This record gives sequence, C-alpha cells and structure tokens, in this order.
Amino acid sequence: MNITYKDTHDFTEASLKDLFLSVDWSSGHFPEKLAVAMKNYETVYSAWDGDRLVGMICAMDDGIMNAYVHYLLVDPEYHGNAVGRKLVEMTKEHYKDYLRICVIAYDTAIQFYERCGFEISEGASPMCITSLWT
Repeated sequence: MNITYKDTHDFTEASLKDLFLSVDWSSGHFPEKLAVAMKNYETVYSAWDGDRLVGMICAMDDGIMNAYVHYLLVDPEYHGNAVGRKLVEMTKEHYKDYLRICVIAYDTAIQFYERCGFEISEGASPMCITSLWT
C-alpha cells in the first residue's frame, strides 16, 4: 500500500460516492452535491491508493482566526494505517496560525480526535438542523 496525499478540490462523483458510502454516510447518496461542495471548501486534503480515493478532510475558515473541520473520513479498509492522522496533521499545519480549529466528532471518534490534540469544549454542544440520516 502506497498512500499519496493531495491538495485538490477536483473529484469524480463516483470516487466521492464510493468513499462516503464506505463509511455509511448518507451524503454519499448525493455525489453531485459532494462534487460541488468540495470545490467550495477552503481546504481539502485527500489520500489516494493509486487512483482510488481512500480518505479526505475538508475545512472551512474565516480567513484568520477560526477553522472548522467538516469532513474527515477514511475508507474502513485503510483504518489503522495513520491515514486519518496524516490528514489531520496536514490540516493543523495549514491552520497553525489560527486561534481555533473545531470539529464535531461522532462519539465513536472522540478518542481519535483527542489523540490528535483536540479537546472537548466545556459548556459547548454541537447542534444541527439536517435532513441527512447519518
């Protein structure tokens, strides 16, 4: 396995669909929307095994102080190979001069994010309005 990392916003709908559905995220059922969304994110880093998209991280920011990691996903076949950690490190380096980097973590991913340096914010809870089912 030879994973390469890219800084790109261009993805095929099929590669996005495959990656998002590999982790059972319902947004994978909307690959045309995902392709547009990737072009609109400020920061997108992706992991590739040859021409196969196996991981990605996407972040939004205000240009100077705050960044928000919206997506971090790694194909389950590649879990345990430090792909997610590498994507987080790339993002942290990109935003190293910002005052805050936030992520809303699923409960099952909290320990991963803590190992990457994130902390649970006291007195704060994520809130959403969504029509997605995952």
